[in-house]
Amino acid sequence: MTIVSNVNQCVATIKSIEAQLSSLALNSQDDNSQKIFHEMMNMMNEIKKDLQYRVNEMVLEEPQYKQS
Repeated sequence: MTIVSNVNQCVATIKSIEAQLSSLALNSQDDNSQKIFHEMMNMMNEIKKDLQYRVNEMVLEEPQYKQS
């Protein structure tokens, strides 16, 4: 498995975590918990964006990752 594949797998996992945090925020009855889950969801979104940006960089910089 290539590095790009590993990072893409990580992005998919983060998307899943983000969805779970969203669900927890929506289903939580405590306002403080909702806020914390929402903040964590936003943090996961930022991490996901950073990783996706890095994947794009790797694909552009490394010829072995370019898709035919």
